[in-house]
Amino acid sequence: MRTYVVTGAASGIGAATADLLAKDGHRVIRCDVRDADVLADLTTPEGRESLFSEVAAASGGRVDGLVAVAGTGMPSERTVRLNFFGTIATLEGLRPLLAASGAPRAVAVSSLSAIVAADDDIVEACLSLDEEAAGEAGRRAAEAGRGRVIYPSSKQALNRWLRRAALAPEWAGAGIPLNAVAPGVVDTESARKTFLSDPATRALVSSAMPQPLGFPGPVEPVASLLAWLAGPDNSFVTGQILYADGGAEATLRP
Repeated sequence: MRTYVVTGAASGIGAATADLLAKDGHRVIRCDVRDADVLADLTTPEGRESLFSEVAAASGGRVDGLVAVAGTGMPSERTVRLNFFGTIATLEGLRPLLAASGAPRAVAVSSLSAIVAADDDIVEACLSLDEEAAGEAGRRAAEAGRGRVIYPSSKQALNRWLRRAALAPEWAGAGIPLNAVAPGVVDTESARKTFLSDPATRALVSSAMPQPLGFPGPVEPVASLLAWLAGPDNSFVTGQILYADGGAEATLRP
């Protein structure tokens, strides 16, 4: 039995992944801002520190697999703070617990949208690890009526950070594969609330991100890929952004 930590575990992809791992007989420490074993707001330094200490206590000092799903699509600076800074803080903060495992693995959730659009100011501020500047760039984008670009920008920055970090001594050098899964549009409660229920917005998103295998896609295959990447069978895949998007990325970038 392995011990897994899943952030964003109260709903959507995070909940599906946590349920799948638990069904397979593993111990799962669910983290979120509600309905979880560990309650923590990853948009704040205090919330991140709380996550680290509570997970350390709950896990007994060893985590075998980390699945960093927590994220938001709000058109605000909160999206930058959670999707990029909260995610990398989770990965780096829990890395010492992964190092205690005999077969440690880590995977984050990115997004297909990272290849569609991005704001260079947000991305570069994130990659400079300047959270205040990144938040300010997000605020400027929102105030200019470009709030929708904040989410893909945060995910593009995450992709670029992860590709570099995965090769570092602290990750690959320590035998810890680090990857990301980039889902397309999947049928989650959040997606239904934000745009799938509106025919005009649904058609717009479907046109921008065509998915030959179906739109929206199912959640379960994304959860299965995350579980595999975080599991012991993945011993040689690292630094990759794997698209679970029904063929959208191949359509957009043939």
